[in-house]
Amino acid sequence: MVEDGAGRTPEGTTDDGNPTARPGPALAGTAAPGAGTVGTGAGTAAPGAGTGPRQAWAGLPWLVRSAVLWSACLVVFVAGLYLVGKIAVLLAPLAIALAVTFFLTALLDPVLLLLRRLRLPAALAALLSVLLLLGVLVGVGVLVWNLTASQFGELSQELDQGLQRSRDFVTSTLPVTDSQLDKLVQQARDGLGGSAPDPVGGARTATEFLGSVLLSLVLLFFLLKDGRSMWHWVLRRMTGPNREVTAEAGRVGWRTLGAYSRGTMLIAAIDAIGIGVSLVLLRVPLALPLALITFLGGFVPIIGATVAGAVAVLVALAAKGPTVALLALAAVITVQQVEGNLLEPLVMKRQVKLHPAVILVAVTAGTLIAGIAGAFVSVPITAVAYRVIDTVQRHRQDAAGRPAATA
Repeated sequence: MVEDGAGRTPEGTTDDGNPTARPGPALAGTAAPGAGTVGTGAGTAAPGAGTGPRQAWAGLPWLVRSAVLWSACLVVFVAGLYLVGKIAVLLAPLAIALAVTFFLTALLDPVLLLLRRLRLPAALAALLSVLLLLGVLVGVGVLVWNLTASQFGELSQELDQGLQRSRDFVTSTLPVTDSQLDKLVQQARDGLGGSAPDPVGGARTATEFLGSVLLSLVLLFFLLKDGRSMWHWVLRRMTGPNREVTAEAGRVGWRTLGAYSRGTMLIAAIDAIGIGVSLVLLRVPLALPLALITFLGGFVPIIGATVAGAVAVLVALAAKGPTVALLALAAVITVQQVEGNLLEPLVMKRQVKLHPAVILVAVTAGTLIAGIAGAFVSVPITAVAYRVIDTVQRHRQDAAGRPAATA
């Protein structure tokens, strides 16, 4: 070791006298003296690298990542449905009026086209179509009332006798005493009485109903008169491929709604005629009103037909006894089986075909949101939405497949 006069080792030499490099700034990419981490130079990992959110997400198993993504999508979807449901509840009279208007417009569209082919003006053809609808509805109502008004008094006595026979049958067949049955009936009456609306609420409901009817009639006239020009105005505002997709989706949706409205009306009429004729042959009172109830119930798939058939069987039981009630039940089941397995696939075909589970969910949701009116319009809305979404998806798949096919 070489020392200077002060006993220090000269700078730049080691203990054995060999020269050393002078200390200088640390080079990029090298470790600084005393540092336990890698430098931040190019080509080296930064401190804490490999522990960020992306690396942590990539380190999770694929099953966990899929579950997280699907759960997030489900939360967003449910939240969207909740908001749509809240808006629909707040605007239920308007939403129901619009849905009924579109349904009736699709139903009367062939009549309008026929009148237009006769070179009638658009306004006159639309007005005649609306008047035809009102004439049919009022005429049917007056006819039913005139033919059945005299039967309501007789039916009241027969219902009392039928209910007494039903009571005796229940108490003699099931382990239920008269006191227990009276208690159950009283609880049911109390529940119905507690849920009955107050007069103010009933008046408000009636006002909303009348307002919705008037709004539907006015909108029906304008849609029949100017509906096609409105649609063309919307298409002219579209540009590029969006116009083609929107036009095709609109055509498919309108065709589906028209097929559903006309097909449902035809099937409901056949059900009503079949069950009405059966009740007439069995001499069940109020056969015509029961047939009308069956016709209206046909517009609510599955549930409507079941409820209408149950009402017919109960009236037959109360008026004519269990034997006629069983015959009425057999007639209802036969007509509904023919309708469900033969007429509906033939009339509806595939353009409005929905799975029964989807129909049940749609009818239940519509009933919870807007009652009977919601049950009527829920299925056509679901059918149209399904067909429109399917058309848009097929267009996107075709557009995505064109470059690959031409390459």
